[in-house]
Amino acid sequence: MADPTAKQVWDTALGQLQIHVTRPNYDTWLRETRGLRYEDGTFTIGVPTEFVKEWLGTRMRGIVSQTVGGILGKPTDISFEIIGSNGRGNGVVQSNGNGHTNGRSAAAGAVEMPLADASPVHSLISSPLLKQRLNPRYTFRTFVVADSNRIAAAAALAAAERPGEDYNPLFIYSSPGLGKTHLLQAVALRAGQLSINALYVTSEQFVNDFVTSIAQGRGDEFRRRYRSVQLLLVDDIQFLASKGRSQEEFFYTFNDLHSNGCQIVLAGDNPPGSIAGLENRLSSRFQWGLVADIQPPDEETRLAILQAKARETRIELTPDVEAYLVDRVRDNIRALEGCLNRVVAYARLTRSAINLEVAQKALAALTPAVAAPADPQAILESVSQYYGVPIQAITGKSRAKQIAEARHIAMYLLREDAELALKQVGLLLGHRDHSTVIHGVQKIAHAQIADPRLSAQLNEIRGSVSHH
Repeated sequence: MADPTAKQVWDTALGQLQIHVTRPNYDTWLRETRGLRYEDGTFTIGVPTEFVKEWLGTRMRGIVSQTVGGILGKPTDISFEIIGSNGRGNGVVQSNGNGHTNGRSAAAGAVEMPLADASPVHSLISSPLLKQRLNPRYTFRTFVVADSNRIAAAAALAAAERPGEDYNPLFIYSSPGLGKTHLLQAVALRAGQLSINALYVTSEQFVNDFVTSIAQGRGDEFRRRYRSVQLLLVDDIQFLASKGRSQEEFFYTFNDLHSNGCQIVLAGDNPPGSIAGLENRLSSRFQWGLVADIQPPDEETRLAILQAKARETRIELTPDVEAYLVDRVRDNIRALEGCLNRVVAYARLTRSAINLEVAQKALAALTPAVAAPADPQAILESVSQYYGVPIQAITGKSRAKQIAEARHIAMYLLREDAELALKQVGLLLGHRDHSTVIHGVQKIAHAQIADPRLSAQLNEIRGSVSHH
């Protein structure tokens, strides 16, 4: 039997790890694990198979040790112990026929279900080729609707209840952590309740399934599974970019489903036209229906989301703790939930009531010390001086190469070093929308990896900022 304290520590660690690893890696290697015990400086984690044990031990031991050690507040060794595939369930949602889910909870809220009782959505998701886990907490009922996401939420509900009738395709985009996955899984769960044949996957899963089907000579089976649904939901569609053969296969899948009146719902970090490496024929099709964005939530919405999460986990928060957490995380709901989990874990480990002092200690102990955010005006002035471009030009409408480059650098530094919200960056740079800011930030983030000279330039500008 698992130590309840170890379970709480590991659930908190999973919340942090989910932010730092890709979703496919989390789903494949971490989701089915659980905290077993903490003895003599060693934290033991239960894993379903020898293969998972070996992979985690060789590939992720370092980050797991660092994460758990940070939660416990001391250096910690990590060991892995096989508990079998039933240690946490297979992540498939069970429906009892009236719209509610049954079964025992797993690490990410997944529940086990026999295939014989599966509705069409679950049968497909549970198949060997397309097994995908849905989180039963990701429902429309638990999604907090506000002005920042109202259109996306309403369109998603329409897609679930009237597939192919209103908005087809539906394309939802936002920066990470704002609820795209919640909405897509809510559509899948609602479709399952209505006995609508639906399938939820990530684009990376689509690519992996396609490659596997080619290698195993199962192309017909692949196409049959993806093209026999009434509702196809594809998350993280941006990862389909620059994958030529997979894009071609998705093009034919899209055409086949759309021409038959089947609903397609897609989600990505950018609007279709801003996804580099995405073929024009796909980009144009993705804009046939409705393109809906989710904006970073305002303070009132963040508070409502935090209170909903607290009620869901039966945690009581005082108003000053709520205000502290809401002010700390302004544009990432996943990070806000992670902060709440860390505060709860810290309070339980120290046997303390959750108050403002405990919340501050919890996040100070679990978050490495960082320098104060850079001054936004100093960044603009430094970028202006470095490129010889007036600030008015950087915030203006000119698309001249040198000015555009300076503008993208400013976006990146304002976001990363000044820690401004996307909306704030857009306002400083001439009232640009957040999708434009996302594109500029990602462009510089990717470019500096491949171009050491750009990294050197950024360091020079940062040095200038520090002297302002």
